[in-house]
Amino acid sequence: AGAGRDNCRGMGGGGIPVAEENECALNGVDAVIDKDLASSLLAVDIKAEVLIFLTTVDRVALNYGTPQQVELERLSLYEAQQYLREGQFPPGSMGPKIEAAVEFVENGGERAIVCRPEYVVEALAGEAGTVIE
Repeated sequence: AGAGRDNCRGMGGGGIPVAEENECALNGVDAVIDKDLASSLLAVDIKAEVLIFLTTVDRVALNYGTPQQVELERLSLYEAQQYLREGQFPPGSMGPKIEAAVEFVENGGERAIVCRPEYVVEALAGEAGTVIE
């Protein structure tokens, strides 16, 4: 067997996405890190009780952008999962935030909140945004 990775030099990770070429060679690769899911993983890891996702809308909405739009103050974990399955929260829009909120609550978080940055205090008090629990 070869010397193995432990004897390779200059192999620091630093969080840069890489692919292993051989025992002692790593090549940088393109990668996309989803900020919402990464935030959820970190929040679970540090055992946070609440995770807030900041966005540009007042509340999460069903039928967003249509005459049937309905803003939601609260979502149960089950409801959030159901609406995701139904396609209510598209991947390029609210989907990643709701998926990350679901992951957070499923893994021990008390609640996740989606709100505008200027309403964080109100959202924590349950007076703004959407709470997923």
